[in-house]
Amino acid sequence: MPTLFSLIQLWLSLGAVVMIFPLVIVLLTAFTTADAVRLLSPADWLDGHHWSWEYLMIAWRQGHFLLAFGNSTLVAISVTLLQILTSTLAGYALARLKFWGRQTVLLILLATLVIPFQLLVIPIFLILKAGHLINTYAALILPTAASGFGIFLLKQFFETIPIELEEAAALDGATRLQILIRVILPLARPAVVTLFLFTFIGEWNDLFKPLVFTTRPELRTVQLALAEFQEQFTNRWSLLMAAVVIATLPIVLLFVVCQRQFVQGIANTGLKR
Repeated sequence: MPTLFSLIQLWLSLGAVVMIFPLVIVLLTAFTTADAVRLLSPADWLDGHHWSWEYLMIAWRQGHFLLAFGNSTLVAISVTLLQILTSTLAGYALARLKFWGRQTVLLILLATLVIPFQLLVIPIFLILKAGHLINTYAALILPTAASGFGIFLLKQFFETIPIELEEAAALDGATRLQILIRVILPLARPAVVTLFLFTFIGEWNDLFKPLVFTTRPELRTVQLALAEFQEQFTNRWSLLMAAVVIATLPIVLLFVVCQRQFVQGIANTGLKR
C-alpha cells in the first residue's frame, strides 16, 4: 500500500511534469527547424544531429536584442537597488522604531499591495509629463523605485533577528545606521536576495511601463522587443520560440544562482521572534 508521503510525491511529480512540458516544447521548437518540429518523432528530438543554433542567431540579430538587453539590465538593476534601499530603511524603521502612527503607516503600505499598477498609470503619467521625464530612463525607473511588498518583506525578516544583537552593538557605541549596515543587513541577506529576485524578474518581464511611458526605439526593453518581434514573425514558430528562450535565459540563470538564498528568505520572512 502506498503511503501518504508517496502519494504526495507522485502528485507533486505529476504537477512538475505538467509545468515543465510547455518549456520543453519551447526549447525543442527553438533549437530545431520548423520542418523538424512537425516531422520528427520524440525519439528523434533527442538525437543531437537535429539540433541547431540557427534560429537563436537569427532571432538575436533581427530582434535587435543587444540594445534591449542593455536597457532592461539598466532599468532592472536601478529599480532593484532603489527598492532594496527604500525597503531596507522603511522596513527597519517599522520593525524596530516606536513612533506615533506606526501601525497606520503599515496598514497603508499593506493597502498598496492590492492596488494594481495599471490603476495608477494616469496620475503617474501626468507627474512624469510635468517633470519632462517621458521618454527617459527615469520614466522606467522612478514609478517603481519603492515597493510596499519589499518594505513588508524586509520588516518581517528584521523582526526574526534577535534584538539583543542590536543592543550589544549600541552598547559598543554604534549608531542606528551602523547597526543596520554592519549587524542587520549581513543577517538579512536571504531576505535581500529574495527581494532582489522578485524585483529584478518583475522589471525584466515588465511590458506595461515601456509601452506607456516611452516611444523612442533606443529605450526599447526586452519585453517590448519580444512583442514587436512577435508581430513581425507571427507564423514562424521556431523564430518566436528562439526569441522567447533569449528573453528568458538571463532570468533562469539568475534564479539558479540565487535559489538557495531565495528559498531561505521565503521560509523565514513569515516567522516572528
